[in-house]
Amino acid sequence: MGTALVTGATSGIGLEIAWQLAAARHHLVLVARTADRLEKIAHQIRSAAGVEVEVLPADLATAEGREVVAARLRGGGRPVGLLVNNAGFGLGQHLVGGDLAREERALEVMVRSVLVLSKVAAEAMVARGRGAVLNVSSMSAFTTMGTYAAHKAWVVTFTEALAGELEGTGVTATVLCPGLVRTEFHASAGLDATAWPDAAWVSVEKVAADALRAVRRGKVLVTPSLRYAAAGAVLRLAPRSLVRRMAGPATSGRAIT
Repeated sequence: MGTALVTGATSGIGLEIAWQLAAARHHLVLVARTADRLEKIAHQIRSAAGVEVEVLPADLATAEGREVVAARLRGGGRPVGLLVNNAGFGLGQHLVGGDLAREERALEVMVRSVLVLSKVAAEAMVARGRGAVLNVSSMSAFTTMGTYAAHKAWVVTFTEALAGELEGTGVTATVLCPGLVRTEFHASAGLDATAWPDAAWVSVEKVAADALRAVRRGKVLVTPSLRYAAAGAVLRLAPRSLVRRMAGPATSGRAIT
């Protein structure tokens, strides 16, 4: 029984990963901005699974918030054997004409936070000779659908590089690239989920299960569902001019309300 720290743990993929880890008898450290919601979820998991659940209210868009989580990863409690960098949000806007502050916040949460927390966690894990980092990216990483896609593309490359650096240490790095998942993500970003057909969606339970299975196997990149794995392969091999035409801002823009 180990301890996992999950960011963005109060909804969506992060919440489902937390529940599946608890069901597998892992203790948890849950990170999100809202203390009340964290405490409610922690109480539910403790009651249902009988594991220890710590809560860390922290805003990962700030240096102060990141340091709260980094300090926990360095020590001060049960050693963290799995870091899940899941925190993130959809921007729901184009760059041109959009809110710059929202763009900068997204960069802090989905890039800088992943960099800082992965580094701190990996260093602590390497010193112990075991551990894993799971970074949540997106299928959009292989597209040109705006700055969100750019952030997620960085996460993919960063995690693959980290995995290579960690070879032989007993510590692994895995990046999860889900497609469309039935969560609160799209509504929170003001995106119209009906812009995509029902067949395009994957359940959050499958996404979380596939991610954790990949971590256990030490797999570097995981894309839940054969359909999305095939789409990802096509996007990586296709000419970039075609990707820009078929999977660019105009495509994602159909969902912006």
